[in-house]
Amino acid sequence: MKLVMIIGAGAVGKMTVGQELAKITNLRLFHNHMMIEPVLEIFGRFKGDTILKLREVIFEDFIADAQEGMIHTFMWAFDMQSDWEYVENLAKKFDEVYCVELIASQEVRLGRNKSENRLANKASKRDVEASNGRLLNEDRYRLVSNEGEVPFANYLRINNENISAEEAAKLIKERFGL
Repeated sequence: MKLVMIIGAGAVGKMTVGQELAKITNLRLFHNHMMIEPVLEIFGRFKGDTILKLREVIFEDFIADAQEGMIHTFMWAFDMQSDWEYVENLAKKFDEVYCVELIASQEVRLGRNKSENRLANKASKRDVEASNGRLLNEDRYRLVSNEGEVPFANYLRINNENISAEEAAKLIKERFGL
């Protein structure tokens, strides 16, 4: 079973590229906020431990369902050991792992932070001023890899500042033969 991890900083376009990739492949999209939003709604705050547990249930059941593969989006903080452990444990569950890193400037990401698609799919982003503050705060983590740091043979970095999500998805599909 295939796993395409789409990583990058907040509002870089992970979910949107994942949506487009799902349209042109047989892969299913599991974007990060599919677990974050319900937890925020139920608990009234971010609970990382609960989100991780819910993700784990999804991964286990998805693998047991014998699908072709999954697209999973998340922010990988390269300076946090817990994120490295998450990626390592996740990768072990799948037969084929592909990693796509999207990069774009903070200015571009702040502009995307209020896009219609983002706001439609992520209720927690609808207070754009608060969301911008969280985005700026997230930048205290190292959310862009250093050259050669990503440990997967199937790795692609895309600067998607000036290309559409559709173009990025086509690049991913072609590069990895999806």
